[in-house]
Amino acid sequence: MFAKVNGTQIYFDVEGAELVPDNGTWKKKPVCFVVHGGPGGEHIGFKPFLTPLSEYIQLIYIDQRGCGRSKRGPQSTYTLENNVEDLEALRNYLGLEKVVVLGHSYGGMVAQHYAIRYPDSVSALLLIATHPSHVFGEQAMREIEEIGTEEQKRFARLLFEGALGKEQMLEYSIVMEPLYFYSARGKVRTEEEKQAMRNKKSNFNVEAANEGVRFLKTFDLIDQLHQIPCPTLVAGGRHDWITPVEASILMAEKIPRSELVVFEESCHYLFIDEHERFISEIASFIKRTFK
Repeated sequence: MFAKVNGTQIYFDVEGAELVPDNGTWKKKPVCFVVHGGPGGEHIGFKPFLTPLSEYIQLIYIDQRGCGRSKRGPQSTYTLENNVEDLEALRNYLGLEKVVVLGHSYGGMVAQHYAIRYPDSVSALLLIATHPSHVFGEQAMREIEEIGTEEQKRFARLLFEGALGKEQMLEYSIVMEPLYFYSARGKVRTEEEKQAMRNKKSNFNVEAANEGVRFLKTFDLIDQLHQIPCPTLVAGGRHDWITPVEASILMAEKIPRSELVVFEESCHYLFIDEHERFISEIASFIKRTFK
């Protein structure tokens, strides 16, 4: 489905009903915007992993502008500011009141900024493997220089320099997989599996990724986190190199109504690495928050 908002066309998909029968009446579930990472990714990376959450919340998966099935545009328009305004415009377009926002990685940065700018639009935050400041991106680069192979270091430098090309992005996911998925460590991929990984990344918008390097070098919300008024669950992976667990700890300390969950056997994609526990923690938070 598409929404023409804020000067562009945003693709969104819905999983789960908002109204469900409950003891002879109807219960309204919270509506959740699901915001992907990147910049440059798309919502399909969440599927089918978040599907069990549709029992508790209605999931609205969003492709950020220029990403996935959303309309492409000039690279200069792929900004954090526009991503935030697109969320608010979509909320209004859909006639929603307050929404839960689940943001993973860069999507979590968008979610934090959105909750700070539009506190009356957000009922709860789910900040998954993300960070609040460029200082953690700098920490990630120091980390990769210590733990990465020479090939991983090279690809990480290309990412942080905003110099990734389309073909390089396809190889990035293969070379860097053990750093993003704890469950992938020690695995040897066949050529068929590698091609499948390339196919999954074939729609990645490298222009959005490279534009992101420009504004993420100065991105910093640390001193504004105390302005987030809604209940917030912060979840981080112990072995996450690109959004270090220290960032999750800091966010939980700064956001007033927050809870912290650290996934000890996860890297960046903790909703895959520890799927059952992830669903259990999110479901428990939702049930406590909206009881």
